[in-house]
Amino acid sequence: MHRELRYAILLGIAMANSITSCRQENDHSELSKNVSIETKVVELNPDEEKIKTTIKELLFAAGNYNIAELETMISDKAMLGISSLKDGVWSNSEIAINDFFESVKHRERRPYCEIPNNFDILITEGQVALARADCTLHRWGIPQTSEVNHFTLIKDHGKWKVLHISWTKVALSEDQKNYDLDIFARGYAQAWCSQRPNFVSSFFAEDGELVVNNGKPAIGTAAITHVAQGFMEAFPDMIVSLDSLTTNKAKTKFHWTLTGTNAGPNGTGNKVNINGFEEWTLNDDGLIQKSKGHFDEKEYKRQLEFGADK
Repeated sequence: MHRELRYAILLGIAMANSITSCRQENDHSELSKNVSIETKVVELNPDEEKIKTTIKELLFAAGNYNIAELETMISDKAMLGISSLKDGVWSNSEIAINDFFESVKHRERRPYCEIPNNFDILITEGQVALARADCTLHRWGIPQTSEVNHFTLIKDHGKWKVLHISWTKVALSEDQKNYDLDIFARGYAQAWCSQRPNFVSSFFAEDGELVVNNGKPAIGTAAITHVAQGFMEAFPDMIVSLDSLTTNKAKTKFHWTLTGTNAGPNGTGNKVNINGFEEWTLNDDGLIQKSKGHFDEKEYKRQLEFGADK
């Protein structure tokens, strides 16, 4: 009897272990299935990416007040609607896009950099879209307002075009206006693309200094504006991109790439793609007190003569 009892006990243990093992395998299989579902790569909708690119390009052009570029992106019958919060009260205004463009010509313009940090996009039949972009508007690296932009877009010959723009605008409090060097640099690069040389000089202190390849220093905003104007006239389609930003002690290096066509007065008509950097000393306000610019002047002249691809 003792032997039979022992066999029964051992048999029970074996069966229990078998059941537990099966459950663990099932649990593991189910877990694997869940993990597989959770880690499945979501394919991006190409139209969503195109809409995001369109909005980013529109905000870039708007920050530079590039009316010619904006006119190619926005319907000439578009309306702008703005709802602003001030002293706890919302006020609304609206204006036709052409009236807005006209008003820009008659007022002082200051560059701004508006960076979207979140998108919501709804597309119908691949033809009409509603898009929301949460943004913060910066001037010279300092956030000014929190804005939520709403766009209505329609696809026209494969390209997304903006039919309507409306947004809310809330001014940030003083303790929220924290200087951001990275965004300052992004705004500076954007200003070089603006065809508005005074936008570039606005990133310098009033007595700031710009030196290019150990040449004669341009001192003061008027002289710096003149240097920027020379490059903008030489390259009407000039794009300056921020490649990287490095900081060491009191110096900051702004690494850039310039691309453009030398189509200005007495230009060669050749394309240029040149890299360089500026070494900045910033003042207490976060503006550029002194910039030493460097690029390969020999390669630059070669590209002017023969083009970037040769």
